[in-house]
Amino acid sequence: MFELFVKGKTLPEAYHNALVALHENNDEVPCPDYDTRQKEASMTFVVEEPLSEPMISKMFIGDPRSLEQYRQEMLDGILDFEVEKGNWDYTYHQRMEKHIPFVIEDLKRNAESRRAVVLIRTDYDMTTDAPACLQHMQYLIRGGALHCKVLFRSNDSTKATFMNAFALIMLQKRIAEALNVSVGSYTHRANSFHVYERDYEMFDGYVRRIKAGGELTYDFEDEWDEMMEEAKPEIAKMVEELKNK
Repeated sequence: MFELFVKGKTLPEAYHNALVALHENNDEVPCPDYDTRQKEASMTFVVEEPLSEPMISKMFIGDPRSLEQYRQEMLDGILDFEVEKGNWDYTYHQRMEKHIPFVIEDLKRNAESRRAVVLIRTDYDMTTDAPACLQHMQYLIRGGALHCKVLFRSNDSTKATFMNAFALIMLQKRIAEALNVSVGSYTHRANSFHVYERDYEMFDGYVRRIKAGGELTYDFEDEWDEMMEEAKPEIAKMVEELKNK
């Protein structure tokens, strides 16, 4: 199994490097759980300056509304009620929310701590057909900056990775602000970094665009952040409608 490591100054740069590395170094293997095949490797990518612009990749298949909704789901738990209603088994926010105050207090107690870990996986994941892909996050303050290191057991490179990383960087920023420190590096580890057979053509197209160069990004500040802000009322309306169903 290929073991890959790439990095970049910005999130799009690191993500694009990860896509190219997977394209060039992968094993095509069966994926019986989903009755398909996949191209796969183990991947670690490091974003050296997570808040540096540009922050948005054109290889992200969503739009500002979907990214804002996912950010709110992850950071604020806007759809946690779906678990209480029995529609979903869990949300990442539901599993992490009790750990975040501990992370902040532990790093206030000892800025050099190695104990500030958020656990996502639970015993439930051994009995369900949809176990959490995200396993844990660890936060370390080094050199006056908060560094974040996350582990995924499985990560869909073309349809999930960018959105996952963006939301987790926004969470890293929130925790850094609570600690009054700067944002350090973001490290994203996926033991199975893969692309499913149905997405091979899209994956090939992404890599061709990356290798060809050109404009592959958008700025977050004064561009996507404004469009994400404009999407908030529509998202809030959707949430209320789901709650009242």
